[in-house]
Amino acid sequence: MRTGSEPTTARSALRARFWLSLWGMAWAMFGVVLFVLLGHPGWAAACGVVWLLMAVDFTVIVRHLRQGPHYQPGRDVPPYRPPERGDH
Repeated sequence: MRTGSEPTTARSALRARFWLSLWGMAWAMFGVVLFVLLGHPGWAAACGVVWLLMAVDFTVIVRHLRQGPHYQPGRDVPPYRPPERGDH
């Protein structure tokens, strides 16, 4: 059921983001090594920038996971209640 409050009460799938971030960092590192070995420093630098961005995202994800159920609720945490109609 849509309530219209989804932008403020949405929850992120942090565990999925965690694993996707690890997967992306592994591929970016593979790209850096491969392009360095092939002699393409520009592409290696681009993969390095992607790796750096993913490392920052990974750090944020881990921080949110450690902050507990506000960011990553378990099965025992009910969904947020939608705001009342008069509240803005």
